[in-house]
Amino acid sequence: MDQPIIRIQNLQKSFGTLTVIDGLNFDVAKGEKLALIGPSGSGKTTILRILMTLEGISGGRIEICGEPLYHMQRNGAEVPADEAHLHRMRRYIGMVFQHFNLFPHKSVLQNITLAPMLTKGETRAAADKRARELLDMVGLADKAGYMPSQLSGGQKQRVAIARALALQPQIMLFDEVTSALDPELVEEVLEVMKRLAAETDMTMLLVTHEMGFAHDFADRVLFFDRGRIVEQGPPKQIFTAPAEDRTKSFLRKIIAAGQRV
Repeated sequence: MDQPIIRIQNLQKSFGTLTVIDGLNFDVAKGEKLALIGPSGSGKTTILRILMTLEGISGGRIEICGEPLYHMQRNGAEVPADEAHLHRMRRYIGMVFQHFNLFPHKSVLQNITLAPMLTKGETRAAADKRARELLDMVGLADKAGYMPSQLSGGQKQRVAIARALALQPQIMLFDEVTSALDPELVEEVLEVMKRLAAETDMTMLLVTHEMGFAHDFADRVLFFDRGRIVEQGPPKQIFTAPAEDRTKSFLRKIIAAGQRV
């Protein structure tokens, strides 16, 4: 069996006295598309932020591509990772955030080319070429010279996806990427993500409240509550025949709110 691209073992995360992740264990296979669902505050976004090294861990172990993320070898012993190790490990992972996080004073093209030039030493010509290819892929080839303020929310999010892809990560994390958008703009972003899922072998983890999209997108769905996985399985199983009462209760509320699952 191939080694998982992500391995999480006994993960603990607390903020002061509040425990948000408690003894979490799961693997992600290379190329797998994973949807993380559950009520607000269940730890889903925290998991993505930990994988992106935006939050540290309180205990446990994470491996990315067989390498420890928060630990490193020094003098024959395993010690907490230093910033150089974390920086090196980040090359495996890209993340798209809920609120775009584009640089407002830089053009669309500059937003996409900045990180490859700074972190990977790409020439401006190479970075520009790749950025224009990605803009074409997300349907924004004509917006390279625009400023973020000239774009709609859906366009900003598609630029953010192109920016994350510019570093050619093996793993992409999507954190509620449509929740800040007006309803009519949601579909254009979801269509880009569907293309990514269908046309690439990239490993993708998606935190979403869009249950219909999670059903269509994911190979596996993990339902979280209070920092633990309550239930997991293929989308058809989770959305049509969940085994756990907590999953059933959550999905009943989602359906009552008018969502497709």
